[in-house]
Amino acid sequence: MEDHDPTDGEPLEEWAARREARRPPTGERKAIPLDSGAPHGAHVNPDAPRGVVEWDGQQWTPAGIAADYTAAAQEISPDDTARRAEAVDLPRFSALPPAPEPWRPTQVFRRP
Repeated sequence: MEDHDPTDGEPLEEWAARREARRPPTGERKAIPLDSGAPHGAHVNPDAPRGVVEWDGQQWTPAGIAADYTAAAQEISPDDTARRAEAVDLPRFSALPPAPEPWRPTQVFRRP
């Protein structure tokens, strides 16, 4: 996480606004695996029990336990999943670069 450096010339208010924009909204919930290992995606061992945690504005606090990922996703709420998916910035199709020209050999090649 970035720390504010008073020598970089950025006012503290701007830094605080950037930091607040990156933080999840209060009340947001997420499912975390309860198995002994590093945190991983939902597709890894979806039948494992999950803990549901909620952001209280300062930290993630325990909010419940679910039997598996499907139950945890229902606990979090389907509206939250749709909202989080809409928050992802996708590239506009017009912003993609043009396709390159196909490669053409500069010399005619003949087999011996």
